[in-house]
Amino acid sequence: MQLARAFRIRTKEVIAFVGGGGKTAAMFRLARELAAQGKRVITTTTTRLAASQIRHAPKHLVYDWAVDFPVRACETLARYPHLLVIGNETEDGKLLGVPPALVDELIAMDDVDAVIVEADGARTRPFKAPGEHEPVIPDSTTLLVPVIGVRALGGKIDDAHTHRADIVARLAGARVGEAITPNVAARVLTHAEGGMKHRPRDARALALINQVESDAQIETARALARLLLGYGEMDGVALGAAQREDAVREIYRRVAVVVLAGGAGTRMGDQVKQLLEWRGATLLENALAVALQSAANQVIVVLGAHGDELRLKLHRTTAQIILNRDWETGHASSMRAGVRAIPPQIDAVVFLNADQPFVTAEVIDRVIQRQRETDAPIVVASFAGRRGSPALFDRAHFDELMTLEGEQGGRELLFRHAEQVETVLFDDARLGFDLDTPDDYTRALTL
Repeated sequence: MQLARAFRIRTKEVIAFVGGGGKTAAMFRLARELAAQGKRVITTTTTRLAASQIRHAPKHLVYDWAVDFPVRACETLARYPHLLVIGNETEDGKLLGVPPALVDELIAMDDVDAVIVEADGARTRPFKAPGEHEPVIPDSTTLLVPVIGVRALGGKIDDAHTHRADIVARLAGARVGEAITPNVAARVLTHAEGGMKHRPRDARALALINQVESDAQIETARALARLLLGYGEMDGVALGAAQREDAVREIYRRVAVVVLAGGAGTRMGDQVKQLLEWRGATLLENALAVALQSAANQVIVVLGAHGDELRLKLHRTTAQIILNRDWETGHASSMRAGVRAIPPQIDAVVFLNADQPFVTAEVIDRVIQRQRETDAPIVVASFAGRRGSPALFDRAHFDELMTLEGEQGGRELLFRHAEQVETVLFDDARLGFDLDTPDDYTRALTL
């Protein structure tokens, strides 16, 4: 997947890269992707850039205080969709940066679609903490990207692996010379004086764990990504290698599982379906346990019919319990109630029906993992050729989910947006088995 897709680049973005481990390569990779989409992109730095980096842009301009530079830059962009803007070269072969106010002026121009900024330096180290004078982040920044090279993990907080080891240690609550664990890296990347330093109030933050090549490195990067999502400051985490054409291997965003348990289950006769015994507990407790064991960041349970009775079974749970008072209007009302309860920091929802006793946490995790690998807005499980629950929908479809009525479910969106759907295949048909009647329950016990 490309950086532009993983970062979900919007119109008139100002993207500021900070940290260490390949910021410059990531900046130019993103610029090439956006230019290939027909966008007009300016790359620049507010600190310093190696003179050799000029070769990564088809055209560059040296900033000149004495002319109306934004107009000149836009005139050049009309011929070159990617323009590098830098200051004069110094005696040590570095290119000076531009004032951050210039970035604010450039993005305000009608002819500029995006500005990408390298906002600090790391002296080629894969991990760093900012000094007193950095990062230099423009006020117009809409996306802050803290970068770390995966090879820093497992190394030590020293001059070989970090820039400003003393500050890294202080922010991490560690000592110079100690190991750089995922916990150490997460604390620094999310710290207000670390990776989040000078973040504009309304800017999104998405970390890039860069230079990920081997299977061992991907596992280490995944461990860090999971930790980073535990911090409210981070909106997402991309794993990959900016040197590659498809720079991102996986994109981590927060996901909630909504367990749908609001129906009356009238076809089950006198029995309350959610309270049927299953594996030493109830169907409802089984579904909740599966959701809590999954990779989801939050679990919400929607109750409706028999709500007070069912709530007693869940009095010790860490999940959020929602009562859908409109449950009699149909299945869609429980889906709407679940979506309504999802907080802004959650990017996608997985719906799980409480009456699917054979679904496991691994099923949910594979659905979530497919979205991490593809960034597909809809991912659905298919059991022996039959699509069913669980199914994932990202936030782009939340408004549409809120329009569902009656017995409509997620299947409606699968038909409407067939080109957006990723399917995860499972050979075991039992995983999709749901219980509606006493005969279904008897059969499930035999299976």
